[in-house]
Amino acid sequence: MPSDAAANESQAQLELELKQLIVDTLKLEDTAAEDIDSSEPLVGDGLGLDSIDILELAMAIHRHYGVKTGSDDSQNREAYASVASLAAFIQNHAPGRGASSE
Repeated sequence: MPSDAAANESQAQLELELKQLIVDTLKLEDTAAEDIDSSEPLVGDGLGLDSIDILELAMAIHRHYGVKTGSDDSQNREAYASVASLAAFIQNHAPGRGASSE
């Protein structure tokens, strides 16, 4: 079982990958991955993404990590709340990464 330090490092690495994926997928030319706060909301006042951006991001995450979100709107809102929550969702649902995959 990985130590807490290793789990935190894995989470931090995944968050950085996700930030870069967000910048690349959504072509955020004026935003650097390092400038995105992991706890900042992705939608609305935080990063300012809209529903179309989230859909594009969901497709990119499916391609890169093999994770699909379902039709459960409340689960999607929770998963896409921030980079940190998205990283946790991927760790828990990606094949070979987490404890379960649905």
